[in-house]
Amino acid sequence: ARMAEKGISDELKTELQKVKAQADAYSKEELVEVFSKYAVKAPETGAELTSPQEFNLMFPTPIGPTGLLHGYLRPETAQGIFLNFKFCLEQNAGQMPFGIAQVGKAFRNEIAPRSGLIRQREFSQAEIEYFVHPELKAHAKFADIANLELQLFAAPQQLAAEPAFAMTLGAAVAKGIVANETLGFFVGRTFLFLVRAGCSAEHIRFRQHLPDEMAHYACDCWDAEIEMSLGWVECVGIADRSAYDLTCHAAATGVKLTAQRDLPEPLVVEKFGLSKKAIAKMGKAFKKDAKRVSEYLAQLPSEELKALSAAAMEKSSVSIAVGGDDFDVPSELLECESRQEKEYVEVYTPNVIEPSFGIDRILTAVYEHTFYVRPATEAEGKGKQKPGVLAFPAEIAPYKVLILPLDARVIPQYGDMLAELRNDLALHGLPYKVDESGAGIGRRYARADELGIPFAITIDFDTLGREREDGSGMELKGTATLRERDSTDQIRLPLCDIPSLIAKLSSSHPLTWAELSAAHSTTGAAALKDGDSGASAAMLEYLKKHDVSQKLNAAVNALAEAKPADPIKFLIEHLGAQ
Repeated sequence: ARMAEKGISDELKTELQKVKAQADAYSKEELVEVFSKYAVKAPETGAELTSPQEFNLMFPTPIGPTGLLHGYLRPETAQGIFLNFKFCLEQNAGQMPFGIAQVGKAFRNEIAPRSGLIRQREFSQAEIEYFVHPELKAHAKFADIANLELQLFAAPQQLAAEPAFAMTLGAAVAKGIVANETLGFFVGRTFLFLVRAGCSAEHIRFRQHLPDEMAHYACDCWDAEIEMSLGWVECVGIADRSAYDLTCHAAATGVKLTAQRDLPEPLVVEKFGLSKKAIAKMGKAFKKDAKRVSEYLAQLPSEELKALSAAAMEKSSVSIAVGGDDFDVPSELLECESRQEKEYVEVYTPNVIEPSFGIDRILTAVYEHTFYVRPATEAEGKGKQKPGVLAFPAEIAPYKVLILPLDARVIPQYGDMLAELRNDLALHGLPYKVDESGAGIGRRYARADELGIPFAITIDFDTLGREREDGSGMELKGTATLRERDSTDQIRLPLCDIPSLIAKLSSSHPLTWAELSAAHSTTGAAALKDGDSGASAAMLEYLKKHDVSQKLNAAVNALAEAKPADPIKFLIEHLGAQ
C-alpha cells in the first residue's frame, strides 16, 4: 500500500521493495521497528498495527480416548518419505541416486485463509525426494535441459531491487547461481511441467531464497512463482536440503539411514580406536555390561575418543553414561592405537533434492492462464454475450471430446454408430460427453468450450450416407467432422480413425492439430465453421479421386517419425517421391 501511494519517491519505493523482499526473515523486534519506521498501517482501516506475536502453523490434535496425548497434523508430506527411506532403498536394490514421490493432503493453521485455493488450511501437495551422494550432484539428463532459458530472480537482484533476468540453466549452474546440476535439472523439469499443464511461459519465474530466508541446513532453494491476478504466487519449491532430514530421523530413531557405494579405488584411512589389549580387559572389569561399554566407546568419533583417553590418563579414570547407567572407566581400559585400513566401500548419508508442488495453486494458475473470451464476430453483434473458453491443453482436459449430432432428427438412426464410437473412445481411455440436446450446433460448441473440451465429433446426415437431391453424399458415409476448440477449425475424417487420432493429440505423441489439419483439411472442410452443416462434396470427391488426403496423411506421419530440421522441405521431397 505504501508503494502505491501518490508522490512517493523512486528512492523510497526501491527501499520499500528491498524491505518487502526480506520480510520473511525479520524477527519480532525487527518487524516492530520496520512498522514504526515506515508508518505501516492496517490497509483497510488505516488503524495502528498491534505488536507481532508468535504463531504455531501446525494443527494440534488430541490422540486417543482421553485426549491426553498430543499430536499434530502433518504440515507437509515429505517426512513420511524419509521414514520409509531405508525400505525404499532396499526395494531399489541399494542403487543410488533414486527418488520417491508422494501426493497427499497437508494441513497448516493459516491465520487468514483467503484467495480461493491460494491460501488454505487443508491443501493438496505433491513432493519428490531425490536422494543423491553429497559430492556427486551431477545429473545424467541435465544436458537435455541445459539450453532451456528461464526467468531467474536470484538473491542479489532481490536485495538490490532489480528485476529478474533471463539465463539458460547451463549458464546458471556453470556460474554458481544454481548450486548444482541435479537442482538445476528439477528447476528445468518443473518449468516444462507447468507449461505443459497450461501455464504461460512468460508468466513463470524462479525466485531464489535470500540468505536469511533460507533454512539453515539448505544448500540452495528456488521457488517457481507464477504471475496471476493476485501477483506473483509461489507454487513450487525446489530445495537442496542436504542430509538434514535423514540425519535427524536417524538420531531420533537410532536406525542408520545411510547408503553405500563401491569406491573406484581402495581408500587408505587412518583409524583411531581401542587397542585389542584394552578390549580384552573389558570383560573382567564390567562383566555383563562389557559389551555395552565397548560398543559405546567403539562408536565414538576419533576426536572424542582421543579427548576421553587423555582425560583418563590425567585423572586415572573417567565416567561415561551408557543407556542411562554410569560407568567409571580406568585409564588402562582406554588405551588406544592408530592403524591404517583399506576401505573398498563408502558409507554415507545421502543428500536430498526436494521439489514440492502446491497442487491447488498450480490449478488456480492453469484456470487463470487458460481462460479467455472469444472475440465476437460482426454477425453475432456487439450486444451479445461473448463466449468464454477454457483452453486446457488436451493432455489435462477432464473431457477429451464431445459427441453430438448435427440435427436432432438424426438421433433415432445413429444409435449403433454412437455405441461403437463410445466403445472405441473408452478403449483408448478417452473421457467424453454426449450432447443430444436440441440446442443449435454453435451453442453446443460454445458450452463445450466453456468446459475446456478440446475436440468435438459431429455426426450428421453425411455420416449415415444419406443421398442428397443431386445424388451426392454417399461418398461421405462413415465419416464425421472433427472440430478443434481453440481454432474452431474442422476437418472430415473416417469415424473409425477419430478415436486413435484424438488419443495421440491428447498425449505426449508428437502429432499436433496443425499437422493433422494440414493432412486432412480441404477447401470445403477448412471452410467449415461453427453452425455450418456440411463440406463441399465436389471438392471432397476431387481430392478422393486423386488420393490427396491419404498421401498427405502418410507424409505427415513420416514427418512425425523423422522429425527433420526442415519439415517443409521434407514434406515436399516425400510428396514428390510419391
